[in-house]
Amino acid sequence: MLTEFVGRPRVAYFSMEIALRPECPTYAGGLGVLAGDVIRSAADLDLPLVAVAPVSRQGYFRQTLDAAGRQQESPDPWDPAVFAAPLGARVAIPLNGRRVWVGGWLYVHTSAAGPRVPVVLLDTDLPDNSPEDRALTDALYAGDPRHRLRQQAVLGIGGTRLLHALGFTIDTYHLNEGHSALLALELLRRSAGPPESRLAGDPPYDLVRVRERCIFTTHTPVEAAHDRYDYGLWAEVLGDFVDADVLRALAGRDELNMTRLAVAASAWLNGVAERHAETARPAYPGRRIHAITNGVHAATWTGLPFARLYDRYLPHWRQEPELLSRVGSVVPGAELWDAHATAKAALCDHVATATGVRLRPDRPILAYARRMTAYKRPELLLSDVARVRELARRQPFQLVYAGKAHPADHDGKRRIEEVHAALAALRPEIASAYLPNYGLRDAAVLVAGADVWLNTPLPPLEASGTSGMKAALNGVPSLSVLDGWWVEGCVEGVTGWGLQGHGGDGGAAAAELYERLERCVLPLLHGEPAHWLPVMQGAIALNGAMFHSHRMMRRYASEAYLK
Repeated sequence: MLTEFVGRPRVAYFSMEIALRPECPTYAGGLGVLAGDVIRSAADLDLPLVAVAPVSRQGYFRQTLDAAGRQQESPDPWDPAVFAAPLGARVAIPLNGRRVWVGGWLYVHTSAAGPRVPVVLLDTDLPDNSPEDRALTDALYAGDPRHRLRQQAVLGIGGTRLLHALGFTIDTYHLNEGHSALLALELLRRSAGPPESRLAGDPPYDLVRVRERCIFTTHTPVEAAHDRYDYGLWAEVLGDFVDADVLRALAGRDELNMTRLAVAASAWLNGVAERHAETARPAYPGRRIHAITNGVHAATWTGLPFARLYDRYLPHWRQEPELLSRVGSVVPGAELWDAHATAKAALCDHVATATGVRLRPDRPILAYARRMTAYKRPELLLSDVARVRELARRQPFQLVYAGKAHPADHDGKRRIEEVHAALAALRPEIASAYLPNYGLRDAAVLVAGADVWLNTPLPPLEASGTSGMKAALNGVPSLSVLDGWWVEGCVEGVTGWGLQGHGGDGGAAAAELYERLERCVLPLLHGEPAHWLPVMQGAIALNGAMFHSHRMMRRYASEAYLK
């Protein structure tokens, strides 16, 4: 199977998580879902890409919630043999003074148009490894710092070595976040060549050449998301893998900062939205931070009722999502409205099956689905239960929430409990549901069937966000804080509505949200369909046609890959 892929120079796209398909829980959230859309668009556009990620046999975790909203986690296993083929090659990497073997699986994504993109899924569950080492590729983001550093060594060092062993020719390495930064150290070691090939006085490493081959995409300004390791731990795990002075010069004098290492080893850096690049630049003085705003795979995230409409009236939209800009002039409004009604009925059925809650298709549905963590402020809409109840009494609406908190994020778990408590307090006046174990299937139904997509992060901490882009493809406008991609996507009253967010003043932020709901959003939703239809059309024509991963990947190809 590899012969069709190894003869063409490729970009190696390294990511700790990639959402390949619903049956493969090889992702935790937005970073992995974006990576999956990268693969899908690369195939559609026939870009020479090969992706590398851990196999994550036990997934991220399966979330269950009790009646009080307390999250419990359990493994979410899958069998890679069902969806991928074992690779014959394996490589060894040095960890804790011993050789750890890294094998893999070949998953192939095939575009509807024919081109294929290979994905190498790294696996240490091999008989020659110790039980501790065999577990390295079991679960995403699991374990203590020692385990995490070892996992990242498997990704960066093991992944680079395995590509080489498989015969891939790699022109460019694309580091999707800092988890894979250790690949730069492997490239440094390779740049030195054997000692007998170097002249006296030659530097041990060719950092310039390594930088020419690496590009780095940073996805978050949140400090807690950037992995840092003590150099004592580094010495225990990877010893003298590279010269200690060189490592400290690249990764930080006092501790190993994976993001700093990725930045130092890459010639081309980018943020994932215009606002995010602006926010990131002060952190990297002297470096140019480009901005390539994220996008979503249009054919994947457009619900079936809308996809059928677009197929009929806008042929070739799957390959050219820009054609959606014509939706208002070529797609009959009545048919667009009917498509939304069909998608909304499907959402109501899905919620009933998952939670037992029966929502009314004739009543507006506001949806919030994100990773549950403090800066995303999932509780903001519900912070004043009396005000929410009064809003719903005069202009009824329904609520659907979904999202996981990282197992170690106790504050995020507490916010899930707060949301549950508020939703319970609002019943029976407001029908509501919290979807457990939020994943790709839930997301596809939710972004297509909601009436309004809600997003309330604490600015300026939202790097991009992509869920609102998915909703827009289905005519669902956003009510969102003006941060991340929404700064570029919001046309007030046309594609949705912008909120200032009010920094750390939660009371002011909630008051602003209630005011916009009361005066702008809910009156339109309760009016005639003819009044809401232009907003649906605006979301599709101005957001759906612009914020897609084909546009994103064309920019990566022309600006970063083809240097």
